[in-house]
Amino acid sequence: MTQGYQQGSLIELEITDLSNSGDGVGHFEGRAVFVPNAVTGDRLLVRLVHLKKQYAYGKLQQLLSPSPHRRRHPCIVADKCGGCQWQHIDDTYQRIVKQNHVIESLQRIGGFKNPPVAPILAQDAVLGYRNKATYPLGRSATGNVQGGYYRRNSHQLINLNQCPIQDSRLNPLLAQVKKDIQEQGWSIYDEKRHQGRLRHLSLRIGRRTGEMLLTLISTEKKLQNLDTQAQTWLQRYPDLVGVALNHNPKRGNVIFGKETLTIAGRSHLREIFTGLELHLGTDTFFQVNTEAAESLINAIIEQLNLTGNEQLVDAYCGIGTFTLPLAQRVKQAIGLEVNQNSVIQARKNAQLNGINNVSFLAGTVETLLPQLSFLPDIVILDPPRKGCDRAVIQTLRNLRPSYLVYISCQPPTLARDLQQLCNEKMYDLIWVKPGDFFPQTAHVECAALLKLNS
Repeated sequence: MTQGYQQGSLIELEITDLSNSGDGVGHFEGRAVFVPNAVTGDRLLVRLVHLKKQYAYGKLQQLLSPSPHRRRHPCIVADKCGGCQWQHIDDTYQRIVKQNHVIESLQRIGGFKNPPVAPILAQDAVLGYRNKATYPLGRSATGNVQGGYYRRNSHQLINLNQCPIQDSRLNPLLAQVKKDIQEQGWSIYDEKRHQGRLRHLSLRIGRRTGEMLLTLISTEKKLQNLDTQAQTWLQRYPDLVGVALNHNPKRGNVIFGKETLTIAGRSHLREIFTGLELHLGTDTFFQVNTEAAESLINAIIEQLNLTGNEQLVDAYCGIGTFTLPLAQRVKQAIGLEVNQNSVIQARKNAQLNGINNVSFLAGTVETLLPQLSFLPDIVILDPPRKGCDRAVIQTLRNLRPSYLVYISCQPPTLARDLQQLCNEKMYDLIWVKPGDFFPQTAHVECAALLKLNS
């Protein structure tokens, strides 16, 4: 065995922790070594493949002694596919690690000594939970159309005919639609040469209704014989309610372009969420784990103990997923959202459910929040991964609503923003609820409740 901290060295390593990105963590000669496909308690033979001064990345060469938390993964390509990081880890330990990551982030980054973190919210379904899947397309060496996920840290496609974490009702479409694309002779996009047409296949399902949407993402607005093929798909799959073509002619990793054309059927599917009927388009943002999102909003409602007299603002509201259930329980609600199409959809969803005490405004939160005509009692925050803009934090400290609810999929940025909101003891952090929205991955959703310190 090659010894020493050198590129290519083979070392024995005991995994003592899991990182926020999902890698196993061990220590060698005083440096952290990150190893994919590992779990706390593993003893491994590891090859050092990427060295920095204080840390390194390693590749698992041999499992010398397995952790008690290790299991046989339920997917035959889990060790190759980059869609999941944790299928080799038992579900109970996944949740323990996620809970601890939230606590550690609040302590280390937020400065909260004893954060009030409640037990993690978990669903029974740890497989088959995703209501949406978008697969990059490619061709095999023999020219066959492939679709799946990329190998981790690469753009090497792992072909799939089924995926254990997506809703199982979508699996028949994945396998057959690739064959149909092959028979139609549609060209497949080559990202290196920026040539070809079809880039991705996107499938979405309403968990409660079973309605499905099928979308092809293409560099061109027209595909020969697509109208006929779309009708064939609608006839073949009774629950498929719409076929769409999304136009994305630009280079880069952004999946959806700005324009979506409905080829056959409807432009939306129906979903039932907290007893409300929502219409979801092909590129509408909606939590991929319907049941977990519903459980989290119910937990938030329970914590808020609403009286019906509150004025509420939902920043980064999307299509009103959380705004509408809350609006039913307050005096007035306003949703703020930068995406104009989401605002249009949110207004339609409010009208569809007869919710008349809610309005939706299009624009950035940092622009719209200071322009409110009233002082809100409650502000809901659900920003993107990067967290809240500093201007938003300052506006909230100026407005001083009685309660803030911060929803995040990124514990480090959550902790950072909560620290700024609680600075000088303006707010007290009174409740944090992690949610296991993404089993078999390292991602964790979280809701935090802050109360104005009067």
